[in-house]
Amino acid sequence: MVRPYGKGHKRRKKGERYDKEEEEVEDEQIQEEKTDSETEMSARDGEEKTEEEKEMQLPGVEEGIPIVPSHQTGKKPGVIFVLEKASLEVAKVGKNYQILNSEEHANFLRRNKKNPADYRPDIIYQALLSILDSPLNKAGRLRAVYVKTNKGVLFEVKPHVRIPRTYKRFAGIMLQLLQKLSITAVGNREKLLRVIKNPVTQYLPLNSLKIGFSHSSEKLVQMEKYVAGVGDETDLVFVVGAMSHGKIECDYVDDFISVSEYPLSAAWCIARVCEAVSKKWRVP
Repeated sequence: MVRPYGKGHKRRKKGERYDKEEEEVEDEQIQEEKTDSETEMSARDGEEKTEEEKEMQLPGVEEGIPIVPSHQTGKKPGVIFVLEKASLEVAKVGKNYQILNSEEHANFLRRNKKNPADYRPDIIYQALLSILDSPLNKAGRLRAVYVKTNKGVLFEVKPHVRIPRTYKRFAGIMLQLLQKLSITAVGNREKLLRVIKNPVTQYLPLNSLKIGFSHSSEKLVQMEKYVAGVGDETDLVFVVGAMSHGKIECDYVDDFISVSEYPLSAAWCIARVCEAVSKKWRVP
């Protein structure tokens, strides 16, 4: 006897319902696995993202504790450095944005009718290392560092920031700074580097002596004797060029001097300045 068509059709519907329930369970399991994998990927991304930020962290500083200079100096006079014409220019090379430099991007620069010799971000890197690693800074006498790029962008570097030890990581930090306008410390929201408004003069102390350096200056001095003649209560602002050639032209400088008969790199000029000021203030 042949079974009625209607009953068989109902069985198939029932079977389909069971199949759907099983599929829903499988979908839930797959969704859970997806969520777990996405969570793992997010965690990995978070770890990778903080690698460069960790370079900016001071050793031994715990999260939530404010980062401060190792020695507080109260109302003692201090030093401020202004680094002018720093070669920090961002451009899209291939698929990525990069800080242009003469070594890696010479062909790109020539194609765009630019002189590769003008693109030396390693100069500002060496200058910042010379300032921030100096005993003068470790003694708490460095007030601030201001950097003005060849494109007119002005940014502040806090004295207690830890600059990366390799140029590649430094270039990554500078790229992030120029794109996001600030770099914060790991563990708190303090801005260790931040882009600020021009002009730089609004951030300089009123009673400060602003000294510029140029090899072409006719005033050749011995740095130790020069700073020894400055009053003990006067803040010192040193304006140094961070470019490969040329000279700085700043109307806010009180005195232009030369510290050697020979052209010096920015880092070596800064080293002479820090040494002379350290002796004046008896920094050990």
